[in-house]
Amino acid sequence: MNVKSALTAVAVISALALSSQSFASDDKKAGKEKDQKSSWLSLSKAELTAVEDYATDYKNFIYKAPTELMFVKEAVKRAEANGFKRLTEKSNLKPGARFYDVNRDRGISFIVIGKKDLQQGTRIVGSHIDSPRLELKGRPLYEKQKFALFQTYVHGGIKSYQWVNIPLALVGRVDKKDGTVVEIEMGFDENDPILMVPDLAPHVDHPNRDRKSRDVIKKEELDVIIASKPDFEKSISKVVEDYLTSNYNISVDDFVSAELALVPAIKPRDVGFDRSMIAAYGHDDKAASIASVAAIMEQKIPEYTSIAFLVDNEEVGNINNTGAKSSYLVDLLSAMLYNEQGKGYNDYLLRKLLRNTKVISTDVNPGVHPTWSGVWELGNAPRLGNGINIKLYGGGFNANSEYTAWTRNYLDENNIKWQTSTYKGKASGGTIGSSLSDDNMEVIDFGVPILSIHSPYALGSKVDLYSLYKAMSAFFAHK
Repeated sequence: MNVKSALTAVAVISALALSSQSFASDDKKAGKEKDQKSSWLSLSKAELTAVEDYATDYKNFIYKAPTELMFVKEAVKRAEANGFKRLTEKSNLKPGARFYDVNRDRGISFIVIGKKDLQQGTRIVGSHIDSPRLELKGRPLYEKQKFALFQTYVHGGIKSYQWVNIPLALVGRVDKKDGTVVEIEMGFDENDPILMVPDLAPHVDHPNRDRKSRDVIKKEELDVIIASKPDFEKSISKVVEDYLTSNYNISVDDFVSAELALVPAIKPRDVGFDRSMIAAYGHDDKAASIASVAAIMEQKIPEYTSIAFLVDNEEVGNINNTGAKSSYLVDLLSAMLYNEQGKGYNDYLLRKLLRNTKVISTDVNPGVHPTWSGVWELGNAPRLGNGINIKLYGGGFNANSEYTAWTRNYLDENNIKWQTSTYKGKASGGTIGSSLSDDNMEVIDFGVPILSIHSPYALGSKVDLYSLYKAMSAFFAHK
């Protein structure tokens, strides 16, 4: 071990010791006795190296995939490099065959065919690939106080004040009437311009100081400045229009048929003296979707057909034909069953397939915060560094007890640390899992704890992110 590695190891151990003391103090205040060691303390040297390797690739992936459109592109590149081919009606569904199927460029499924017939069920990991962000309205361009601005609205739940004074990248696609598609990606390269929503300075913000926290910046005040240089012969709006024409060959009318998002133009970074955490935009829910891709890629010939099902629009209710409420997944399974059965296909076999399918619906959730730990009942609270968390929502949202026991079994057999998560004082829950359970599949929800989810820059533990990937891999392989 070199000096740098030794110092890092010492820092990790010291930080973990302090963290454990803090946990014990919090639990004592809450009147709880809890003995749950950090996941870091159970790892071998080889596993510690694997955690860091996974974290490096994770940071690279999440930075390239801030939106569902960009995620699908990046995932297809990785899949094809790992021998996956596009699924067709004529694909040979032999054991070990590897396929992917794209749903309207905004959702994707990865499939590894198993040994057993499809009617005996499949193993599905479901997660979403959209994240809270700002989007452009259909007619966004306007002028105000000699600035050109874009009007925005919000995709998903955010605290609006967190989205001011940060660099924003403009990404997405513009579909023109002639059928051409113009892709826009501006703000990630260090030589690109960025966009920004400026805040009021403390010298002049007196009228706003009585606002409630969620209204410090109102959603309708999240308009981005896009230009300010005047022209002798043109308005600033006209300057912007000419820029769009010359650089992208689009007009302002084309924004009506565009999907353009404003996302933080901030690179993922390690956090802490011990580098044990990752700060990044989009942990919700790239943490789960990146783990899904990693887990499905390493499957060889599983017992049951394995599927990583990645969808759009969870942040706004699983809606539209690319969200989990769509019939897309059932249609996909139906097409695969028809491929397998031919003229023997019937609806009974499809319903049998669905009934025999096991699903884990994965998503992140808030973790215990060192400053505001009181928002949790700490005996049922997920802590960063303590592994994946099984979500016990209550109120009829839980997986049934026998499926929960089955889940505990393969996690324990594979030495994957887990904890439980239940929100304080209420029963509620569901991400995409409820949509899949509507089709009579067996579904359980779990994920990893994250600090500052739905913010432009959230915080996750490397060991939890790695554990989520290992849990999914174990799920695919479990008989």
